[in-house]
Amino acid sequence: MRILLVEDDPLLGDGIRAGLSLAGYAVDWVHDGGPALAALASHQYDACVLDLGLPGQDGIAVLQALRRRGDLTPVLVLTARDTQADKIGGLDAGADDYLTKPFDLGELQARIRALLRRAGGQAQPVLSHRDVTLDPASKRVTRAGREVALSAREFALLEALMRHPQHIRSRAQLEDSLYAWGEEAGSNTVEVYIHHLRKKLGADFIRTVRGLGYQLGADR
Repeated sequence: MRILLVEDDPLLGDGIRAGLSLAGYAVDWVHDGGPALAALASHQYDACVLDLGLPGQDGIAVLQALRRRGDLTPVLVLTARDTQADKIGGLDAGADDYLTKPFDLGELQARIRALLRRAGGQAQPVLSHRDVTLDPASKRVTRAGREVALSAREFALLEALMRHPQHIRSRAQLEDSLYAWGEEAGSNTVEVYIHHLRKKLGADFIRTVRGLGYQLGADR
């Protein structure tokens, strides 16, 4: 899953990016509102973590511009502005959640998981398809009750497919969910991970839709 981080504090931003990357997210980081809007216009993000007190374009202005152009990317505001009026203003400007600094990284990750769950229309925290379950919080995958060992990239690709079980995901979309800026993807990276997942979860668990991409196999 790919996340845009908008944070002007270099130490805090570096820590958040490192923490989210360790949790398996592909994280792009910008330091101001203008580049944030440009990134959101040119890439498909699963969520955005947005500071409000930015040096140029304010976070509230970013939110308002984002919603005006019909962009539904889930946004979690992460800010030092902690009054009730600030929180109401952020949520009314289009934020989906609001977390104040200082914060716990575990809570930030849990709130991001909740955002992703709501955006995908899932009520349950654990994703399931056929006899396979995926728990985003524990990073655990089981098949018929038995744990399946996946690499971080395999887990991320499987999560991207299981969050949208009815959708066909193109190779480019799946690559976007795996790699942040500056990370090099090989020409057949997605195909290799799909091959590994089929070996571990069943040959027809992920089907190829010729000319379009990949989708979970039909439920049984």
